[in-house]
Amino acid sequence: MNTKGMRKRSGWHGYCLTDATAAQPLTPSDIPMKVIVQIPCFNEEHTLPMTIRDIPRTMEGVDSVEILIVDDGSTDKTVEVAKKLGVNHIVRNVCNKGLAYTYVTALDACLRLGADIIVNTDGDNQYKGEDIPKLIEPILKGEAELVVGDRQTDSIEHFSRSKKGLQRIGSSVVRFLSGTDIQDAVSGFRAISRKAAMRMNIVTGYSYTVESIIQAGKKGLAVTSVPIGTNGKTRESRLVKSIPKFISMQINTMVRMYTMYQPLRVFFLIGMLFILAGMIPSIRFVYFYISGNGDGHIQSLILAAILFIVGFQILVLGLIGDVISFNRRLIEETLLRVRKIEFDYLGAKKTQ
Repeated sequence: MNTKGMRKRSGWHGYCLTDATAAQPLTPSDIPMKVIVQIPCFNEEHTLPMTIRDIPRTMEGVDSVEILIVDDGSTDKTVEVAKKLGVNHIVRNVCNKGLAYTYVTALDACLRLGADIIVNTDGDNQYKGEDIPKLIEPILKGEAELVVGDRQTDSIEHFSRSKKGLQRIGSSVVRFLSGTDIQDAVSGFRAISRKAAMRMNIVTGYSYTVESIIQAGKKGLAVTSVPIGTNGKTRESRLVKSIPKFISMQINTMVRMYTMYQPLRVFFLIGMLFILAGMIPSIRFVYFYISGNGDGHIQSLILAAILFIVGFQILVLGLIGDVISFNRRLIEETLLRVRKIEFDYLGAKKTQ
């Protein structure tokens, strides 16, 4: 087979074969680069024009920029407005399914459309579209696979002091759990490479922001953040309807995601707490037994036995969870291979 001039394309990675024996790494400028900006929308007819207007249609190192709208069951004229604005692609949910489901739908649609980099922004015009080139730059340079925009929340005037404090605490917890250095964990303004997007498997139903960072960190993806600006407030947040509920949902997501990837560590710590707690009544019983007063303290021995049994059972659950975690990794690897085959097939079909 004549391999002269053959080019293998995989995001911005690949090799350029000039003859049958020579191979040179491709640089980003050698490969056509498509960026798709996805915008999840729910009743955004008033703010969508501002959001789309601010998205640059030409960027350095990018050959084409397209816009994709995912209408999450809007009851206003969001879709009609999007069509008038010349949006390239529109995907519709038959009813309101929530932010996490809509984000996954948008990722899948962008991958099917051949996006090399996917940028996610909000339909309420919270983020500045002019910052998109800054957001995708680390991916174009091959320095990152997921880039999260840092809103620098301490400088946002309409954020209350308590909200700023909660944001700092929450982001620090996410940094610890994920092993990444993300300053603004709940920022929805982010860019992700095609390779990383194919490895994302969002399973929670509330929000994708925290889960995707923990997943990326545990899967060994290169994650970074860049400072971005924000526009003025256009409406109240539909995701944060109640601060206590928002906190509880995010804590739930953090615990579930970390346990999914580190089950043995989580169950080991919990099990050891029970075992250590069982040591207290055990030592108490031994003390009274040596003193000759053990007959009246048999309840301490019973409590210690219960705590020891529970602790060891939790340790066993950790071992079982660790085995399940290995199976999950195999399933995710299989899913990744299936996705590659599917998207390669779709790409080949389009070129025929």
